[in-house]
Amino acid sequence: MADAPHPRPRRQAKALPLPDQVALVLQGGGALGSYQAGVIDGLADSGIEIDWVAGISIGAINAAIVAGNPPSARVERLHAFWDKVTSTLPSFPIVPNDQVREFLHEWAAGFVLAAGVPGFFTPRPVSPAFAVPGTPEALSFYDSAPLEKTLDELVDWDLLNDGPVRLSVGAVDVMSGNFHYFDTADTRIDARHIMASGALPPGLPPIEIDGRLWWDGGLVSNTPLAHVLDHQVAELLVFQVDLFAAATDPPHTIMDVAAREKEIRFSSRTRQVSDQLMRARKDREAVRKVLAKLPPELRDDPDVMALAAQAAEKPVNLVHLIYRANAWEGGSRDFEFSARTMREHWDAGHEAVSETMANARLVAQNILDGRSAAFDLTDHLPRSP
Repeated sequence: MADAPHPRPRRQAKALPLPDQVALVLQGGGALGSYQAGVIDGLADSGIEIDWVAGISIGAINAAIVAGNPPSARVERLHAFWDKVTSTLPSFPIVPNDQVREFLHEWAAGFVLAAGVPGFFTPRPVSPAFAVPGTPEALSFYDSAPLEKTLDELVDWDLLNDGPVRLSVGAVDVMSGNFHYFDTADTRIDARHIMASGALPPGLPPIEIDGRLWWDGGLVSNTPLAHVLDHQVAELLVFQVDLFAAATDPPHTIMDVAAREKEIRFSSRTRQVSDQLMRARKDREAVRKVLAKLPPELRDDPDVMALAAQAAEKPVNLVHLIYRANAWEGGSRDFEFSARTMREHWDAGHEAVSETMANARLVAQNILDGRSAAFDLTDHLPRSP
């Protein structure tokens, strides 16, 4: 229950009143990032304005395109990125059979391993085992230099740093092992920071920034939700886009095992973390209720005031949008950059937003009432191929 009546939010989307701040949280997941692009497309169609976007790895790339473009150009620029990186593998005719589709899926992923991804990374001509130790060539199997050019073409860095959308991207310091967020609130971000967030070893090389080497933030945490909530300063609506389902059916084949291992590793215990964060908020709400019952003469007590400060917070509503893989998608799904699969992921993300908006009445009421809660409003059943 809210502590006091809350005024009507100042903005209104098609299906939701919007609180003071709307955040978009994007996981890492390679080729699955086109699902995030579909979500961004769907949010735009729903009239939802984004104030803050936080990403890891491929989520950092999508986030940079959002923050570095005006609303009218974001979807177009996302299309430009995803069309480029999937341009080598067009939409082949597909037989409606899971085994055939799985074969083509794995074949496409194998092609990426051999040839790289246009505008993203290219294979090194010489194996790292034969390169000079300490050089970038010795530290990865692929060269990510093409990504810098792609980002510079698609992102307005001045708008990204000085514009209205806050950007946060996570990376890991190679030498210390510490996790860090590059945030436009205190850092001027360029292509290096985005590339660092997606520099997954041993495929891609570490990125040097101011004398430090950085790897993919997903090595420590693949979901930047905690960073957003730790720095919340206003009433908040969060759309968290997860590319790996934390819970699913048991594996039946060795390919299922590879896929499930990756889901567990990269889901970063998303639901567990969000549940813990929401439980902590409920505990602080209970503290505020008790403090409100104290007699007036105790409310100025220093200990009571300190406890009240610790329990004070703004409400947050967390909406999960979770990609649930098709039956034919195995452990290679994060590096299968084919045009057909990209479009299917994009469409799935857009559909998830539409379904969420159609069931968003409780979220809307929570926002109006100033309550905090977490929601997953999409169909839990696996999608058909």
